[in-house]
Amino acid sequence: MMGEFTVFIKKNVAFLILILLGVIFIAGLFYQRLDLTADKRYTLTDASKKVLEKIEEPMQIDIYLDGDFPADFKQLQSETISLLDEMRRLNSNISYQLIDPIKENISEDTLQAMGILPSNLQVEKGQITIFPYATVRYKKYGMTVPLIVEQAGISSDEQITKSIESLEYSFVNIMDKITHEHLKSVGILVNQKELNRLEMYSFASRILQSYNFGPVFPKDSQSLKIQDLPALRRFDAVVIAKPRKAFTDEEKMVIDQYIMHGGKTLWALSAVNAEMDTLLKSSKILAYPYDLNLTDLLFAYGVRINPVLIKDIQRPAPLNLQVGSVQGNAQNARVPWVYFPLGFPTEDTPNPITKNINPVRFEFPSPIDTLETEGVKKTILYQSSPFTDVQGTPSYVSLEEAKYADKADSLNIRAYRKGAKIMAALLEGKFTSAYDGRIESSTVQDFVRKSPPNKMIVIADGNVAKNEIIQGQPVPLGLDYSTQITYGNEEFLMNALNYLLDDSGLMSLRNRTVQMRMLDKQSILMDKSYWQWLNLLAPLVFIWAIGVGTIFWRKRKFGF
Repeated sequence: MMGEFTVFIKKNVAFLILILLGVIFIAGLFYQRLDLTADKRYTLTDASKKVLEKIEEPMQIDIYLDGDFPADFKQLQSETISLLDEMRRLNSNISYQLIDPIKENISEDTLQAMGILPSNLQVEKGQITIFPYATVRYKKYGMTVPLIVEQAGISSDEQITKSIESLEYSFVNIMDKITHEHLKSVGILVNQKELNRLEMYSFASRILQSYNFGPVFPKDSQSLKIQDLPALRRFDAVVIAKPRKAFTDEEKMVIDQYIMHGGKTLWALSAVNAEMDTLLKSSKILAYPYDLNLTDLLFAYGVRINPVLIKDIQRPAPLNLQVGSVQGNAQNARVPWVYFPLGFPTEDTPNPITKNINPVRFEFPSPIDTLETEGVKKTILYQSSPFTDVQGTPSYVSLEEAKYADKADSLNIRAYRKGAKIMAALLEGKFTSAYDGRIESSTVQDFVRKSPPNKMIVIADGNVAKNEIIQGQPVPLGLDYSTQITYGNEEFLMNALNYLLDDSGLMSLRNRTVQMRMLDKQSILMDKSYWQWLNLLAPLVFIWAIGVGTIFWRKRKFGF
């Protein structure tokens, strides 16, 4: 039987070779890629594919992550290349290259001009500098993509994992913006004594990188009127950042109808007048409610901000204060300040707005109540810890509280048992006009009583968007100059705006979770010798066993 098969092979060898070549040729005409990973790590989402379809001209991507660096960053490099390979497969207009800025002698000034900043890593041989960024060039435009997620309080392994999770969103988000012929527009109200130009400088600069941005000026330069509504509707979203002047009924009507026509709103409202700058100068201030005349408007949409102060004893931000003096020299120390609670994302329900960013610092926030509103979904973005107290207003706030806030015997711990308080919330759905059924609606031509599917974000702290000003110059939003701690305020607000203006579902990519099978570095270190000897001796023992077995078998079968 075996002989007949051998004869058949010899007689038809040319025919079989032709069949094999034909199978190879046909297989080359078709491409099929299977992603067998549980989290579909190598499969692009439908939202990403729609963005790639819009790339009609060559797009060049330069990855500044080449050279000799630790294995963790090699893995990030490999995942980046894998992602771009898949994008290039779907759209041949995409091309990329790896660049080693050190080897290519690219000056740091040139890199910084592109928004590329160095990162210093400590390795066994000393310190090395890497530039974990990529640039995307399309037509005459260029944008920078950070490849590393900057988040405090996580290990290097966690940082690499979170960075890999964010890769698809980071690239696709930039591709989406750079291929848009017309950017969306974001406006900011300026006639209610909101944050001024310097106080909003950092946030405004970030907005301008992605959107058209400008102030909303009333025609009469005093207050919004119904005739201002067409101009307001030209903005896709409006930011209302810490107004300190009461809204008139007509101004509220204009904002209401803007929302009813589909306009997105980002509210950053301080319900209590309490300024840290004044407190640092006088050591004691009277905190009292702002009368913004917005209660009925927000109530109609499903939220209410209570004019009291949140005090969080478990997650307070630190202040750098003078706590004493030695021989006339001031002694400063970081002390917890319960009036500045830190916002952490909720672990039970991850949200793309708050995922993978530093804690957000709130300053004198107030609690938000969510109300039952038909057709409107509420999502908590940030809330205080369960160990929270609320302080009624008007009342005094003194810096002396900071000096004993970390001494349990000086505090009434039982007071901090009022449970978590909401500080920021997302509202989604079809909003009903606050003026529906009211006589004021008859004064508006083409009054709209119900909005299309819409979104708004309400933050019970206007200072969340305020950057510090040092010697007349604004510093980056989120940076506490005195402690040099960087909080996630800027990323939070930009994610909030991106979510509000996201019509294609790209923000959902930020919720993507990748399960990295990282090596246990401690086990590797402890068991290094064992695995080295095993890898050295096991193959030798295996070959010896086969040799001995073969000799024994031949003796049994053939007698020699």
